[in-house]
Amino acid sequence: MSGIRLFRTVQVKLIIIYVLLILIAMQLIGVYFISTVKNSLTESFTSNLKDQANLLSEMAAPTLAGKTVDPDSQQPDSAEGLSYVVRNLFSISEAEIQVLDSSGKVLATSDASHQSYIGKKNTSLAVTRALQSIRDNEEEIVDEDNVKKKIIAQPVTYEGGRVVGAVYIVASMNDLYDTMDRVNRIFVSGTLIALGLTGVLGILLAHTITNPIKVLTRSAAAVAEGRFDQQVKVLGDDEIGRLSEAFNDMTKRLREALSVNEEEREKLASVLANMSDGVVASDESGMVIVSNRRALELLDVNACEGCELAMLLGMEGDEAVELLQSGGSRLLRKTNDDGEWLLRVTFTPVHRRDKGTTGTIAVLEDVTEQEKLEQSRREFVANVSHELRTPLTTIRSYAEALDDGALDERQLADRFVSVIRNETERMIRLVTDLLHLSRFDSNQVPLRRRATSVPELLEEAADRFAFQTSQKGIRTEVHIAEGVGTVWLDRDGIDQVLDNLISNAIKYTLDGGTIVLTARKPEMNAIAISVRDSGIGIPKKDLGRIFDRFYRVDKARSRNMGGTGLGLSIAREIVRAHSGTITLESELNEGTTVMFTLPAPDIREGGEPA
Repeated sequence: MSGIRLFRTVQVKLIIIYVLLILIAMQLIGVYFISTVKNSLTESFTSNLKDQANLLSEMAAPTLAGKTVDPDSQQPDSAEGLSYVVRNLFSISEAEIQVLDSSGKVLATSDASHQSYIGKKNTSLAVTRALQSIRDNEEEIVDEDNVKKKIIAQPVTYEGGRVVGAVYIVASMNDLYDTMDRVNRIFVSGTLIALGLTGVLGILLAHTITNPIKVLTRSAAAVAEGRFDQQVKVLGDDEIGRLSEAFNDMTKRLREALSVNEEEREKLASVLANMSDGVVASDESGMVIVSNRRALELLDVNACEGCELAMLLGMEGDEAVELLQSGGSRLLRKTNDDGEWLLRVTFTPVHRRDKGTTGTIAVLEDVTEQEKLEQSRREFVANVSHELRTPLTTIRSYAEALDDGALDERQLADRFVSVIRNETERMIRLVTDLLHLSRFDSNQVPLRRRATSVPELLEEAADRFAFQTSQKGIRTEVHIAEGVGTVWLDRDGIDQVLDNLISNAIKYTLDGGTIVLTARKPEMNAIAISVRDSGIGIPKKDLGRIFDRFYRVDKARSRNMGGTGLGLSIAREIVRAHSGTITLESELNEGTTVMFTLPAPDIREGGEPA
């Protein structure tokens, strides 16, 4: 497998291409060169044989024609002369030269081993054609020793072109082919050397091309692994150099884009982590992939990731599919050991242009307080409507009675007018208390603080209700602890708090009971004032809502006593405006204690708080 991977590399492919190109080129050149050399050597060899045949033909012509030869000339004058000339002057390596007469008989031969051929007739086709005055008679043969030979036969003519004989040459072509073999070996050696040099140069050249590509490949792999600080050297202005520049620019932009993306992710994570609402995101299959800490708190779970969103929110069937695909909202009620709370879940599908819905984002909003406020608002409106409707109904009834004739009876008319007056005053008190609470809700009640003597404050409060307590035989006590003196507070506001508390204590304390007003300092810069009675007390189930507006333990009895159900609410708002706290403790049939604690800085001699 490693060998297969090696041949897949660009460097090896380039080297193979270079070598194959050189090999093909050398083969083409070699074929042409060898063919040309072979033809040239063959033509030269044949031409040499023909020249010698023509020269011998001219020298042997007078002798074969039977003419007298000049002794001073080099021409032979007999058959023995022809043999001498053939053997000595026309000796060719590995060749046999024969001189034939007009009948084809051998007159002379250069081969000493073939002297027996003299006087015999040569029946070769080439000889026959030459004796017929046909020139350029040549052919190649392979003898019994597997030696390739060249045959040349030339006619010998004399005076007027009369054929008087022929010259027959048989020459071995071994030297020619030996020369071709040497040329082939030289060419093959040159080819191998050229291929070797080409391979080396191909490796070097391929390295110069592939090495930058390898560097780019390693850098690209590093980028794929998340290391975006990669930079490569630009080694030239060629394609690879421009590719390196493009890679460096790409990594730079990637770093910038990832930096921006990371900042956005951190911002998003910070927003999600600090949102007052819970956020849960799911993928296209409905599995949760992202959630924030607030979502875990609202859903009362340890983890959301990997859970099915519909199951996590307690949805089933078509409702879940509709909300996840199309969006919408629903209320989700959750309970645990600590209590119950209400969530509004708003679904928003995430769309992608080419894929449709790819997920859903669910926003969880805790609407428990809102529902409580809405419930309180509904109860408040109902209570106000009831509280106003009751005296109005009474007034209307008595007014109609007066109109129907009761006005003529003086005693009855006075009693009806008194009832109408009382109900009117009750409505005025109710409206006044509502306005007072409204101003507290909108922070429109300024505190007029001044130095106030706490003993004097409690004594005066007890004196204001002396007549009412004496009528019911209720004993009033005022206890001032050591160290309680003058404090800085809104005298009118605290007077109203005490009036409301003492009034309630008188209403719900039986004849002959006791009301105790106490002031003490639980801390250096605080003062606690309490109103304790020995009345009928409050059931424990009602203690949690005793400060709610219009809340009454015994609604019928409270209304008959003229109460509006707002006294404790107003007292709480006044104490809160002083940055204080108010608490109530009660035991049924034993009595009730209401205590409020106010900050009380020391008073300087000039009457200002320290």
